[in-house]
Amino acid sequence: MSKYHSERTNGYASRKEARFAADLAILARAGKILDLREQVAFTLIEGRNGVQGIKYIADFCWKDADTGVAHVADVKGYRTPVYRLKKKMMYLLCGLTIEEL
Repeated sequence: MSKYHSERTNGYASRKEARFAADLAILARAGKILDLREQVAFTLIEGRNGVQGIKYIADFCWKDADTGVAHVADVKGYRTPVYRLKKKMMYLLCGLTIEEL
C-alpha cells in the first residue's frame, strides 16, 4: 500500500492513472493525439554547488493532432503542498499549465 493508499495497477501508480493511460493509448492509435509520452521530467530550477535542482515529473504529455496544442497532465488523487508549489512553478517558470485529472 502506498503512502496515499493508491493501488499500483498495470505498472501505474493508481487505477485512475492506468485507466487514463489506456484512454490516451486509444486516442493515440486513432490518430487524435500525437507524441504521447509518460513520466516526462521538467527541470524547474537547475542545481548548482552540490545542491540538487528541482524537477517536476508529469504523468503524461501529448499534442492534439488537429490543433497542435501541447498538454501536460497529472492524475491526482491528493494534491500535496509540494505538488501545488511545483504546479505554480511550472506556470511561472515554464509557461505551462498542468491539467489535473
